[in-house]
Amino acid sequence: MEKRYVKVWDVPTRVFHWLLVLLTIAAFVSGFLGGSRIDVHGQLGLAIAGLLAFRLVWGVVGSTYARFTQFVPGPARVFAYLRGQWHGLGHNPLGAFSVLAFLVLMSFQVVSGLVSDDNISFTGPLRALVSSSTADWFTGLHKLNAWLIVGLVSLHTLSIIFYAVIKKNNLLFPMFTGNKAVDDPALESARGGGWLAFVVAVLIAVGAVWIANGGLNPAPPPPPPQTAPAW
Repeated sequence: MEKRYVKVWDVPTRVFHWLLVLLTIAAFVSGFLGGSRIDVHGQLGLAIAGLLAFRLVWGVVGSTYARFTQFVPGPARVFAYLRGQWHGLGHNPLGAFSVLAFLVLMSFQVVSGLVSDDNISFTGPLRALVSSSTADWFTGLHKLNAWLIVGLVSLHTLSIIFYAVIKKNNLLFPMFTGNKAVDDPALESARGGGWLAFVVAVLIAVGAVWIANGGLNPAPPPPPPQTAPAW
């Protein structure tokens, strides 16, 4: 059959993907180097929080292949893929598990960072909401989880190389252009995810960043009144 191009990834999904790549790399480097760069690390974490909030909303109101209801696989779809009988667009069933795992790990990394306290140069904006022992616990998990993310990103990168070299399937091309060449007439271009959905997702993401930065934290108690010297 003659191949044709269909739209798979909408612009917001592609922008989210590449921004998350860049911000994740920058956050890892700044966190690893520490020192004066730790404040930048915290700001990058807030930006990532906004991106994740946007993606979670976009997974509900975005276009066809960005929606969780479309690509989150059930057992039948997984077995069909393993037997070579799965035909579809967007994330394949195993790739969908990778995306979900990455979203979970990154979400935990953001939450743990918000309440972390290294007792040296960084205090998360939501640190006051937890006890000192809880903050120390999350700080340790934050450092450990960073390496889990590195492992998952490495596995994801190797999978892309495998598909490109062995299966002759360039997964990066659709993520740059939004389009994929297909020969199945039953496969249709993505629909939905218009401007209204985009504005809603952005507003929720902005609100999430405001909350993550302590927007709902209780106001600090007023300083004690100054009294005149007894003399």
